[in-house]
Amino acid sequence: MQSSLPDPLGYISHADGTIALEPSATVFHYAQGLFEGLKAYRDANGKITMFRPDMNMKRMNASAERVALPTFDGDAVIELMKQLIRLDKHWIPDQEGYSLYIRPTMIGTEAALGIHPPNAALLYVICSPVGPYYRHGFKPVALYGTTEYTRASPGGIGAYKLSANYAPGVMVQKEAAKKGYIQNLWLYGPEHHVTEVGTMNAFIVFKQADGVLELVTPPLDGMILPGVTRDSVLALARDHASGKAPIEGMPEGKLVVTERPVTMKEVKKAAEEGRLVEFFGTGTAAVISPVDRIGYEGEDLHIPTGPDGMGVISRPIWKHLVGIQTGKIPHEWSVAVE
Repeated sequence: MQSSLPDPLGYISHADGTIALEPSATVFHYAQGLFEGLKAYRDANGKITMFRPDMNMKRMNASAERVALPTFDGDAVIELMKQLIRLDKHWIPDQEGYSLYIRPTMIGTEAALGIHPPNAALLYVICSPVGPYYRHGFKPVALYGTTEYTRASPGGIGAYKLSANYAPGVMVQKEAAKKGYIQNLWLYGPEHHVTEVGTMNAFIVFKQADGVLELVTPPLDGMILPGVTRDSVLALARDHASGKAPIEGMPEGKLVVTERPVTMKEVKKAAEEGRLVEFFGTGTAAVISPVDRIGYEGEDLHIPTGPDGMGVISRPIWKHLVGIQTGKIPHEWSVAVE
């Protein structure tokens, strides 16, 4: 489905799925493009839902504003996506773990040379069926602590889901792979602050001296993408910690949930003292991705994982969150499509 803004419901459906643009379209030369990613799920009763689409639309509008593309009515685009999902609902498998990935995209389409706000833009939505991320059980990943490149900097575009944020990371990931790691851990500044895990938000679990477990993620300081899964994990963990909504399977004892800066010095010290309980990434694709090893300054930091690859905090949160997404656990975050 496509829409020439500002009328997001005046969409056009193209049978061949192609888009014709002038070679001088601003998206090609000046990276005036952005996208979102969310999923639609079919529950055991056949009901189709989306997960927190309002957050995606809020973030998409923020990204559009950051690169001088037009903002839009998020609720109207959610209705557009619902129409598309109803048309393509046969692409959502009724097998557990499967879903329909939805990618709303906006690009500048003005044919012009010279950097300026484009006078033409295109908003379109594509979909693709996707299977379970962990087909054969959880497989922890090894990260390379990247200090020679930065993903984002203060005042930059790290907090926005812009196309320009992704291509520069491909070469960095390839370098990490050559060193024997699956993905890179983006570190920033002279103190090597933890920012993101590849294209995912980072979470760490520390054991404090008094035995309390602390679930930590870096704050939204302008360099961190405000992930929907990140926000969901924080909300569920806080509700559990407060006793408002306990999560089945969580370890006994007090849990503290914080958003604060974390340096690799702190992570390394905790690992050496046996207080590093977990390290994981969060995102739409995997929901939660456990980490078992970080290469940093010439040595590997080893991180505990359970028998199934997950950790004591991440596994119950993952199970609870996926239960909400797939309709097994009723929650206001699930938005009915039909």
